[in-house]
Amino acid sequence: MSGSHISLDPWFDSYADRSSGLSASEVRSLFAVASRPEVVSLAGGMPYVRAIPDTLMKQTLNRVIDERGPEALQYGSGQGHPELREQIVDIMALEGIRARPDDIVVTTGSQHGLDLIARLFVNPGDVVIAEAPSYVGAMGVFRSYEADVRHVEMDEDGIIPERLTEAISAARAEGKPIKMIYLIPNFHNPAGVTLSGARRMEIIDIAQSEGILIVEDNPYGLLWFDHAPPPAMRAASDEGIIYLGSFSKTFGPGLRVGWVVAPHGIREKLVLANEAAVLSPSSFSQLVVTEYFQHSDWVAQIDTFRGVYQERRDAMVAALAHELPGVHHTMPTGGFYLWLTLPAGLDSKEMLPRAVTELVAYTPGTAFYADDRGTENLRLAFCYPTPEDIKEGVSRLAKVIREEVELIETFEPSRDTSPIDTHVESPPPNLS
Repeated sequence: MSGSHISLDPWFDSYADRSSGLSASEVRSLFAVASRPEVVSLAGGMPYVRAIPDTLMKQTLNRVIDERGPEALQYGSGQGHPELREQIVDIMALEGIRARPDDIVVTTGSQHGLDLIARLFVNPGDVVIAEAPSYVGAMGVFRSYEADVRHVEMDEDGIIPERLTEAISAARAEGKPIKMIYLIPNFHNPAGVTLSGARRMEIIDIAQSEGILIVEDNPYGLLWFDHAPPPAMRAASDEGIIYLGSFSKTFGPGLRVGWVVAPHGIREKLVLANEAAVLSPSSFSQLVVTEYFQHSDWVAQIDTFRGVYQERRDAMVAALAHELPGVHHTMPTGGFYLWLTLPAGLDSKEMLPRAVTELVAYTPGTAFYADDRGTENLRLAFCYPTPEDIKEGVSRLAKVIREEVELIETFEPSRDTSPIDTHVESPPPNLS
């Protein structure tokens, strides 16, 4: 307790200033609710790990314990296991990336990789450019390092190059350093859209001409449905692009294994930062991943995941068309999510408690912005619930939305609200 305030935390006045940027995300706050069995959760981006056969997992774990137990329980390299880094090279080749094992730094999930990048580059007040909306975990990282996040509008083809140029010019005019452009080009979280091939090249040209680093976050790139997305941005250029990869969506998030590919000088600093943070990523987890990719038909397993998620996407899109015709949403061609725009006047954050009473959960759009935007949007995840649960969850959500619209029309009759059954002829010009 100090003379100016009363705190239940006796160390309140001792924290570093940057700790004020640490707060629970809206996604994390939903976990307790969404885990209740009676609630249909369309909120969390949990992969459907049950699609991996139990026998395969048991065989993988047994091989690690029986054949490599002492190594698995020992410290490892701060850069990551050499064998795993060789496998990562082969995996990235599927998306056109040419790399060497020495280019790769293994991290404790790609979230950890993003934190290391921000630690190396971001001073308080530095500008980080991100899509509007953007990944909630990235917003948390940038907030913790006191970055000034500037959002750039997106449309159905991803971030809009002209808007990016405008954001860069505005920050330059203010005299503020721009440290990076953070992007999720494939099956965006939360928007579900994919950055077109032509725009990828435009963005790279803009960033390189302005001398700004691109951070390409690509956890969903292999989880396409009907056709693969364009090659990774890192495939077009290895200068000024840091690539983040993860096994969380193609194997299992509980292992917490991701990686970073970076230009040589950055890679060296990432290894040092990795060692300072965790000494070395988990040897056990790395060897489990290595054994899995060495002894399983992992390409066929990824294809199985694609089928599972496509079926669930189709179930969600069909349910929305039936329950909420005319309400606009994106149409993802891979990944886990779609982005829904509510009827005029509704607030996704204010509506959430009502939705939970109807036993359905979603993620409010406000979670995906560093400012106060997103109230008219929400993210729906189709990756984990069964198609039957998705249908039921959308039905419950639609009931809430219809009743909220009726309340607005009852208490604000003069307000110009669009009925939710009005056909949408064309998508909004952007997703912000």
